[in-house]
Amino acid sequence: MSNDVKLSPTDGERERKKAEEKLVAEVTADFKRRQEERRFIERGWELNMNFLSGNQYCDVNPFGDIEDESPAYMWQQRRVYNYIAPTVDTRCSKLSRIRPKLAVRPASGDEDDRRAAQVASSVLNATCEDNDLDGVINEATVWSETCGTAFYKVLWDFTDGEEIGKTSDGASVREGKVKVTAVPPFEIYPYSLSEESVENQPSIIHARAVSTDDIFSAYGVQLEGRDISEFAFSPTSASSHANAHDGVGLRAVRHGYEVVIERYSRPNREYPDGRLTIVGGDKLLYDGALPYVIGENGARTYPFVKQNSLSLAGGFFGASIVDRLIPVQRAYNAVKNRKHEFLNRIAMGTIAVEDGSVDTDSLVEDGLAPGKIIVYRQGGNPPQMLTLGAIPSEFSDEEQRLEEEFAKISGTNDLTQKGTSFTSVTSATGLQLLIEQDEARLNVSYEQIKSAMKKIGRYILRLYRQFASTLRLMRFAGVHDEVSIVSFKGCDITSDDVILEADSEINLSPVQRRAVIYDMLDRGLFCDENGKMSASVKNKLLEALGYKSFVGARDAKELHMRRCSQENEEMKKGGAAAVHSYDDHEAHISGHTAYLLTEKLTDEQEERICAHLNEHKKIISEVTENG
Repeated sequence: MSNDVKLSPTDGERERKKAEEKLVAEVTADFKRRQEERRFIERGWELNMNFLSGNQYCDVNPFGDIEDESPAYMWQQRRVYNYIAPTVDTRCSKLSRIRPKLAVRPASGDEDDRRAAQVASSVLNATCEDNDLDGVINEATVWSETCGTAFYKVLWDFTDGEEIGKTSDGASVREGKVKVTAVPPFEIYPYSLSEESVENQPSIIHARAVSTDDIFSAYGVQLEGRDISEFAFSPTSASSHANAHDGVGLRAVRHGYEVVIERYSRPNREYPDGRLTIVGGDKLLYDGALPYVIGENGARTYPFVKQNSLSLAGGFFGASIVDRLIPVQRAYNAVKNRKHEFLNRIAMGTIAVEDGSVDTDSLVEDGLAPGKIIVYRQGGNPPQMLTLGAIPSEFSDEEQRLEEEFAKISGTNDLTQKGTSFTSVTSATGLQLLIEQDEARLNVSYEQIKSAMKKIGRYILRLYRQFASTLRLMRFAGVHDEVSIVSFKGCDITSDDVILEADSEINLSPVQRRAVIYDMLDRGLFCDENGKMSASVKNKLLEALGYKSFVGARDAKELHMRRCSQENEEMKKGGAAAVHSYDDHEAHISGHTAYLLTEKLTDEQEERICAHLNEHKKIISEVTENG
């Protein structure tokens, strides 16, 4: 056989390529079908974004496109008096008060379970700091308040974390980390628009625009790239983190990008582990099982968490407060513009002239300027200013009613702007009740954020349990903002019962929080049975009040209890623990006794700890006898 003869591909390769092309075509067709089904919903989101940014003379036409509205007369004013933007800002500001601090509840009262829960809580704290979860929540909340729905994507990033080795070609191998990002609703395409739950969707598509360089880096497939105008509203659609907004209401063009379609399919009889198919351009980038075991009872599920602003019955996507404010905003713009037109007529005047008596072109150009000489036909009537009277009170009344309607619909009525609300209520408790009732409308959105955060926390722990097979270290801000380090393996995370710490459940401003603390101080709730306040409680109160710099040195009581816990573990493993003269014997007795009551111990372990406990009691007895 000569060297210039080319071998034809084998039948197996042809069949594989044909199957890949068929799968790519099927996924692409499925994506286009979902795009078309959701087109009118997307136009509603775009309309909301236009109104939020100040482009308020537009609407969705019967064909599902956004078009500008033309004025009825060329002289009509079309100013925008944007009340929607500050209303959304106020809602986002109030919602930002709640920043849930995640913790893990132990599976039981056993010391091992409590210790595992403490490790899991530390892992959550470290992951939240590493991902700047507060910033991610803020970004998602802006999307949910604008469009009604936002999503969080919780995934495992194999390219992040500490370097643990290198491949044969010199590429870095890293231990991997959990990554949490905010995903706008424009990128999520569910199988059914009427199924409310993410988990119950047969499949979900996450489509976004990605640069060809990033596609090659992630999948090793080089695509040509093209100019893409879809997804221009999404600040997270391009992994290069270009402009967050290329223009509201405009289809900005990105050069050298391709649409990456990730279709996640729920486990079924044909695919027991689910299926993830990733298509970029006309190429198949990946096809395999769902990668993340983050569902209940070790099931594989979608890495998405949904957060609605206002949930709709029978709808996957929620409603936005902007939807309800748009009719009020249109009426408000109309009233303000008609009012200003009336003012202009009064200030500039409306001139009545007899036909043919004056040069109307001159009057149109200069009006009745002061000192102007008006020449009119002999025997005719001179020009006259028509008297329009004062502005009708209906304008001001309607303007005020619309402003109140903004506050009622959005749930952001500010009592401090309405002094009349305080005339009949003089007590601080009564005023607090008024404020709570005033903000009750936001509770639905509060609960949506809390629910999303708990689910994110569970997904984080389950990902570490799945992928953290070797020992790793994580740093986080511990007590008194000191840097703490937790070492763990995935098997150490035995509980994923994520809860919100008690103080994060209470939606209080800093001033309200201080008032509650002072009230509890007055009632003596922080004192012990002797009416005294311990140093540790005092330090925690100073931190809660915002005076961390006043917190003294490390609390000796806390250090003794930590030392006591270490001794308990040493004695459980068969070691000995010495009793020192500088020990706080009462603290050690309390700690060892609690350990004996809660931990499951063998007779030998219990006997060893009891002997150590008796030494502490003996020293206290000797000190008491010697006076």
